[in-house]
Amino acid sequence: MYAAATESLIKQASEIKEEELQRFCGRIFKLLHTKDVSGDTVDSLQRLNLIVSATKYARELPSDLVRKLQTVLRSSSCPEQLQVLSSSIVRESSPPSVHSLCSDPSHDSRTFSHVASVVLTQVSHMLLESRLSDGQIPRHALPVLSKMSTVYPEILTDDEVNLVSRKLVDWLRYASMQQGASMSSGGFFSGPRTRQPAPLTEVDGVVTGDFFTVLCLGQSYTEDQWMNMYTFSMIKSWLLTYDTDGTTNTEPDDRSEVDSSVMSMVSATSSSSRLLPPKERLREKAFEYCQRLIEQSDRKALKKTDTELQKACIVESVSVMDIICGEDPSYVYRAFPCIKALYGRLNGDLAYARALLPIAQFYLNHSEIAAVDSEAVFCQLFSHCPAEQFNEPMLAFEFVQFCLLNASVLQDRVTNYRQSFPNLLKFLAWNSSGLIAEFVELLPSLIAPDTAIELLHTILDLPCLAAALDLQQRSACYQASDRTAWDQQGAKVAACLDAFRQPSYRGLFLYILRPEAGTGDTIDSTHLQALCKLHPPLIVDQSREILELASSPANIYSKEDFYTHVVWVIGEYLSVSYDPRCTVERITSFFESLEAVLFEITQVRQSASPPSFSPRLITVLMTTLAKLATRSQDLIPRVSLCLSKMRTFACSAIVMTCYSEEDTEEIITRAHELINLLKLPNVAQFVLAPSAGGDGPRWHRDTNASLPQGMRAVSGLLHRHSSSLPT
Repeated sequence: MYAAATESLIKQASEIKEEELQRFCGRIFKLLHTKDVSGDTVDSLQRLNLIVSATKYARELPSDLVRKLQTVLRSSSCPEQLQVLSSSIVRESSPPSVHSLCSDPSHDSRTFSHVASVVLTQVSHMLLESRLSDGQIPRHALPVLSKMSTVYPEILTDDEVNLVSRKLVDWLRYASMQQGASMSSGGFFSGPRTRQPAPLTEVDGVVTGDFFTVLCLGQSYTEDQWMNMYTFSMIKSWLLTYDTDGTTNTEPDDRSEVDSSVMSMVSATSSSSRLLPPKERLREKAFEYCQRLIEQSDRKALKKTDTELQKACIVESVSVMDIICGEDPSYVYRAFPCIKALYGRLNGDLAYARALLPIAQFYLNHSEIAAVDSEAVFCQLFSHCPAEQFNEPMLAFEFVQFCLLNASVLQDRVTNYRQSFPNLLKFLAWNSSGLIAEFVELLPSLIAPDTAIELLHTILDLPCLAAALDLQQRSACYQASDRTAWDQQGAKVAACLDAFRQPSYRGLFLYILRPEAGTGDTIDSTHLQALCKLHPPLIVDQSREILELASSPANIYSKEDFYTHVVWVIGEYLSVSYDPRCTVERITSFFESLEAVLFEITQVRQSASPPSFSPRLITVLMTTLAKLATRSQDLIPRVSLCLSKMRTFACSAIVMTCYSEEDTEEIITRAHELINLLKLPNVAQFVLAPSAGGDGPRWHRDTNASLPQGMRAVSGLLHRHSSSLPT
């Protein structure tokens, strides 16, 4: 009895006339607009659901009712019973606009599941089962499928994922190679005519010879070519959403022994590729597609828009290859030759700076597996990009996001990451409003014990950095001779531009704009001396930093003038007469460091290169060592031995080729005078370490008390005394 009643209801529902259905739909439309959901509304929706389900073909419901049902479907505030019924009715009716359903995906899981069921049903009709009523439908359905599956991956079963993967392979790799048919305006009487399909071209105008990609150009495109473009746009999210373990049996440690070209040939053959499971085959074809795009990006584009398209394709291709290599490490050995060549082509071109970020990400993720050195890549990335393109907001955002994403790895594996904060902060100084939150999160990864204080001062100096960057940009735009253009910027700007080019301020600007921590200085050939003269205890206060700088011969070659002044102030002010903290131990520590430096730079070896420092540095080092020895007289024999070797150094052939005769004579004379002076320690202490009042005018104007004259007199006496001794 129950079965008979059911069959009767189904028969009535399937045989309902179109006019009666339209009236019934109008009644439901009115019921759905009432505030309170009545039992009549639910009963009517149940009956409509039976009607659309009992018909073999899809019933076409009024568009206003379909839109209302979609609204109910997307509304999380509606009762679930109404959502279930609306979902079922929309699913069984003629295909609605999937775009309208997915325009604002709800975060409510219940609502999303109902919307997803409708979209999947429609997409399965249009895409998976190829029931196409219009050629444009699959093109629009594909992005919707990608969007839905990314947000809610579980909506597709494994079989459906494999089916979509097969479709994506076909669209990605086997699109037609002719342009789409286009209409040409015929004569007045003949009307428009269809043109014969023309071949596709590369961005440089050459006819395309390989398979179709998004960088193949034409006046119009076929449907499968459009599907190719849509597929490439979603392949990255698809691979990330539906990851799968690789099926290769080769262990990662053994792959490095396999020749990459052989692996590429084996993997690329169509016969082996077709034997792969759908998702692995999609991975293979996507990899080939990205390699082809990178090859195409090397062509000289005829249009600027195509150049921008090439840049976008490079970024996307490298990112996709990175994902594929992460899923299956066997691809790493095939990818690195391509990525290396790409980096070699782009690293000197600032126009492609954004493309360096995915390349750096690839090196960060896979260089250890392939035993590839990545230091040069990150040195280029952190030194040049921020310094030269700090004013590119998109690059700034992507660069900071790259650092945030990889902060822990960068700290452990990239040596210059923490040292590069002066460069990274240029992004913040120029784009502060948009990057404050990101830098608050990033700063802890940049802090190191030896640079924490410098980092703090650099943050405090951000307004100065922003102003210096602005001056740097303006200075590059206006030549120094073009005062008219400067004055047009305003009196203050013109004055700042003038100061930016003044040598006296150059050191300050270079320090503010320094590329990495621990480099540059803010004082010159006079500021350091004046500072130490005003506050001599500064030598002891900053003894660790000063000793670190003075003990490194590398600083001689990078900042000789500043280094020379540092050595001079050590000899002048590291004395107990200026600071009681100048103990014998502290003096000995400075002496030994400078002694080692002088010994290293004056060694005479056949393999040694000619000295690239001035003779003045040698004489200052000798004098400072002698001064320190007079304050700790146990050091006098050591400095005398060191000074006795200066004649050998000055008279060596390699030194004679780069120093003048006057220079070498000055070195020998100064060494001889100091040796003679140190033979009388008490006199040497008086001459080399005068009292704090020694800077008074009398010491320099009174010929009877003049320090240089006293040195010459003592030297002459000692010289005559030594010459009269029996041999």
